Amino acid sequence: MNTGEHGVVLVGHGGIPKDYPADLVSKLKRLEAQRRAAGQPMSQEEYELDTKIRTWPRTPSTDPYQAGLEALANHMKPMLNGAQFSVAYNEFCGPTLSEAVKDLIAKKAKHITVVSTMFTPGGSHSEFEIPEEMEELRAKHPDVQLHYAWPFDLNQVAKMLTDHIHQFA
Repeated sequence: MNTGEHGVVLVGHGGIPKDYPADLVSKLKRLEAQRRAAGQPMSQEEYELDTKIRTWPRTPSTDPYQAGLEALANHMKPMLNGAQFSVAYNEFCGPTLSEAVKDLIAKKAKHITVVSTMFTPGGSHSEFEIPEEMEELRAKHPDVQLHYAWPFDLNQVAKMLTDHIHQFA
């Protein structure tokens, strides 16, 4: 496979910037809870609030999570043999998974692997939201192979964490 045709999206949770207005966070979370309870699509008001928080200006001090995920991405990228690479966030930060995939497709990626930083089973983002979004993306882009690298092999995760622990023993 041509490495230029391969893309990787690293998906992190996303964090709320420290300087983002708390009342807008509360309103966004309330609208999201109402939507999910009713099984409805996102309202225009929720969409606008979601867009506002995702596009809020960030620095490492106002959003250390974003800075941390970007640092991880910078370590991963050279290990991917020239594959195109993008970072995405489940919530509160941009780009979204859909935006990151569309960007890689625009750059001619034909095989895209999505991997989450959320390693453990049981999370709604990794087990439900990302797979649902992947199905929507597959329907919209049938000429692109989209793979979700999930679930993680818990033996490998346990080994990585145990090896890390040993550095401190």
